[in-house]
Amino acid sequence: MKAYYEGKQFGDDLTDNAYEGDGYRFHDVFHLAFAAVLGWSPITRTLTGTKRRSRQQVDEVEDGGRAKAIEEGISALIFAFGKDYAFLEGKPSVSSELLRTIRSMVSHLEVASCSTGDWEKAIIQGFTVWREITKRHGGTVVVDLDDRSITLLEP
Repeated sequence: MKAYYEGKQFGDDLTDNAYEGDGYRFHDVFHLAFAAVLGWSPITRTLTGTKRRSRQQVDEVEDGGRAKAIEEGISALIFAFGKDYAFLEGKPSVSSELLRTIRSMVSHLEVASCSTGDWEKAIIQGFTVWREITKRHGGTVVVDLDDRSITLLEP
């Protein structure tokens, strides 16, 4: 999987990193969903060159290595959860236990101000796009920061 932003490759080529293909190579849609719905994604900030370098402590804490590791962990966690539940096809909600775990993981970050409802919306939208992009083997993802949404353009 290759991703592009403003005509340039966005991150590295991705595979599923698994013995059997499961579509994890498209997990960047979760990072984009976090950016769109929550206004938070240190991974996306790094890949798009929009880290907040002018504020040293914000750059270190909110956009730095620990925050990125936490975001990757959350992406892996929700992917594993989704895999157990048909990738949330037809599901309007996610486990409150999963949401509590995520909130605990981000309790020291700016995204802690987001509600469990916000997280649920990001996860549901992320899986909606993930299922479609996996089915199509690609596509163009639209992140609308004003509307707080992520969608897949029709071919």
